[in-house]
Amino acid sequence: VWSVELRNWTLANWSLGLESRSDTVFFRDGVRRIDFILSYLDDKDGEKKQERRREFEANLRKAGLELETEDKSDSDDLKTYFLKIHAPWEVLATYADVLKIKVPFKESDIPHGQDVPLEWLSRPFRLPEKVMRPQPDYFTSPFDKDKIDFFLIKNQDTFFPPSTRNRIVYYILSRCPYYKEDRKETDKKGIKRLLNNGTYTSAFPLHDCRYWERNTNEQCESERYHLYKNWARFLCFYKEQPLNLIRKYYGEKIGIYFAWLGFYTEMLFFAAVMGVICFTYGVLSYDDNLTSKEICDPSIGGSIVMCPLCDKKCSYWKLNSTCLSSWQSHLFDNEGTVFFAMFMGIWVTLFLEFWKRRQAQLEYEWDLVDFEEEQQQLQIRPEFETRCTDQRLNRITQEMEPYLPLPKKCGRFCLSGVTVLFWMLLIVACITGVIVYRLAVYAAFASIMKDSPTKKIHLVGSLITPQLATSVTASFINFVIIMILNFFYERVAIWITDMEIPKTHLEYENKLTMKMFLFQFVNYYSSCFYVAFFKGKFVGYPGNYTYMFGKYSRLRNEECDPGGCLIELTTQLVIVMTGKQVCGNIQEALLPLLRNWWCSRKARKNQYSRWEQDHDLQNFSQLGLFYEYLEMVIQFGFITLFVASFPLAPLLALCNNILEVRVDAWKFTTQFRRPVAAKAHNIGAWQEILNVVAILSVVTNAFIMAFTSDMIPRLVYLYAYHPGSEATMSGYINNSLSVYDISQIPLLSTPEEGAIPVWFNGSFITSCRYRDYRYPPGHQREYSHTMQFWHILAAKLAFIIIMEHVVFVVKFFVAWLIPDVPSEVKARIKRERYLIQEYLHNYEVEKLKIQLSQSFIIEAKPEVCTATDKHDVLSECL
Repeated sequence: VWSVELRNWTLANWSLGLESRSDTVFFRDGVRRIDFILSYLDDKDGEKKQERRREFEANLRKAGLELETEDKSDSDDLKTYFLKIHAPWEVLATYADVLKIKVPFKESDIPHGQDVPLEWLSRPFRLPEKVMRPQPDYFTSPFDKDKIDFFLIKNQDTFFPPSTRNRIVYYILSRCPYYKEDRKETDKKGIKRLLNNGTYTSAFPLHDCRYWERNTNEQCESERYHLYKNWARFLCFYKEQPLNLIRKYYGEKIGIYFAWLGFYTEMLFFAAVMGVICFTYGVLSYDDNLTSKEICDPSIGGSIVMCPLCDKKCSYWKLNSTCLSSWQSHLFDNEGTVFFAMFMGIWVTLFLEFWKRRQAQLEYEWDLVDFEEEQQQLQIRPEFETRCTDQRLNRITQEMEPYLPLPKKCGRFCLSGVTVLFWMLLIVACITGVIVYRLAVYAAFASIMKDSPTKKIHLVGSLITPQLATSVTASFINFVIIMILNFFYERVAIWITDMEIPKTHLEYENKLTMKMFLFQFVNYYSSCFYVAFFKGKFVGYPGNYTYMFGKYSRLRNEECDPGGCLIELTTQLVIVMTGKQVCGNIQEALLPLLRNWWCSRKARKNQYSRWEQDHDLQNFSQLGLFYEYLEMVIQFGFITLFVASFPLAPLLALCNNILEVRVDAWKFTTQFRRPVAAKAHNIGAWQEILNVVAILSVVTNAFIMAFTSDMIPRLVYLYAYHPGSEATMSGYINNSLSVYDISQIPLLSTPEEGAIPVWFNGSFITSCRYRDYRYPPGHQREYSHTMQFWHILAAKLAFIIIMEHVVFVVKFFVAWLIPDVPSEVKARIKRERYLIQEYLHNYEVEKLKIQLSQSFIIEAKPEVCTATDKHDVLSECL
């Protein structure tokens, strides 16, 4: 009976313990917190791996870390071992001193600021104060192990938050060797190499709880649950982001990313509103578009016969067949577009300047004012230490350190440059292939869509012009090529950067950022640059057309759609930009749902431990944020570089970003393992890239309005060449078309209709019209450019100069007018530094007084011992 009761009691306690430990973040004793997890498989042929693990774990214990192993028999798959790591107080204090981690020493008495007027209006968008400010503000100072009684240490177990603890442990793991004491091999160190050679399968810190429920242990936080409830759900899309909680849980580097993404989305709202207003203007002025009315008028556009748009296969056509495309072009090519292009040039400046101010405010609130990137420069990458065998004396630290000799560095740099140039030329080759596709397929579409009553697709042919059909299909093909090349660029950029062997992690990220953005810039924007600035600009005229690969290739350079090149640029931009955003959201949100369902199903089992739940999540790589930034910066280029062609681009970006914020939050909260906390006080190299794109956008939009849009030719006609006394656009279509004698068309370019004169739609024609400003046949300067052409060209160049100067002057004035750091933040920083110096001075003085008084008492009365606690005395003095 006793044995049966003992067995039942044991089983009951075992099952209770199993249930309680299923979501625990502590060792078996329930006291020591798990700061990091390493997992590995016990391979049959793993003697070398076992030896590495044995040496590595022995060195970790020597470094002061405490380890505990979970046997594979307790894991869900019965294959994986889990090594739990705990950093005791002594280790945390030592490395906090080494890393100069700032910790609180007094609660801040500086008020947050004045109340916002009409605060009740923003109340629906706000989150609870406990979520927005998970902890009070403190005065902080770099941790000093010799001044422990100076800091607010109420509990040593909770003094360092989990994000700081896992950062310290990872610092130790990345530098701990796994060689024997008798043979020191500098290349055998760090958890990264052990992960690469398969000794360990994963290394990660733990989430504090399941994301769908609170932690049952009162000693443990439930920050992941609060992030999911108030941030990661899509129903919270209209709520503000809990940036302080994000920073506290994930670290400043991830917090800065979400702060930037949220601010960018907020600023997009104003650009989207202005874009909708400009588009609405185009819709409302739809009926006042006299140019399109003339094109659609049977007596004007219906009587104008246009020259063939390609050799042999293309026929003559009437101008009124482009009626629909001319109306569509007016929606985006109108007077409001000029204003919108100038507005976006100023908007970009406001966005960048206000972000600098927001960034400065975050630096103060997150205690990053004194954080310098040079602190990271001292942390050499383990890969650099391994691959660089040469040593030299560091003038700053006066210690020997590895370095890469200049000849090797130059050789690697040259190889890197050649590789980058090769892949960029490959992009150009692909774009050239798409252009050849346009030229070759256009004739096929033209022959299919001829205006013939015997064709069953007569209706389709009247709605879809050969230019539009070719442009749409070519845009889709170009998008597919872009996505395929992206797959290779990602790997090539990483390979090139690894080959250069950057010294620090910061240098590695900056080099990879520049290469990857250069690849993506050429890949995504080259087709838009072609349509905007090259298509239709080097065509020639009937009888003297320009051919792509020479006259005998028969591939005539493309002409613009009869509605203008701007509508084709709009089509290209919409397809590439929308396609990229849709594919990105599918990849980020829909594909992980099945994986999330399976992991959630397993995670609801009590036997499924906390480390196993996190082990089944996706690993958040060191370059995780890199791809998030890259996606947004590419989108930023679309809405700034070519926004003059599509005012609704900011609206599409706004809708995408509202979803993007919550998708990224959902991924971080539910799909990824908890990343190692890292510090950053800005967005790094992306800031300079945004500045370059902002300046380039002014130039590109000015050229788009001048050379791609028909705005300047219409204005020149309106104010200089209109025949009547009243300035109207009547007669503009006839004025903008030149005449060509069809008897002079070369035989190889003559349409298949037959001999001259040509029977076309019930009448004989002897001439055709084409888009250009040239003298008619029979003139002493026939087919050369008229004076109106040179006037228009001069007006275009003048417009570019005026627009660029106006926008740049306003940009620089706005940048000068808006300081990078708010005056209130400057005052708070000075006030806080002053108070910190005062507290440190008082601390040192009181400490010296106590030491002198104690030494005096000991000398005078050695038998008397003070009973006053030194910490209490110091606290009272402070």
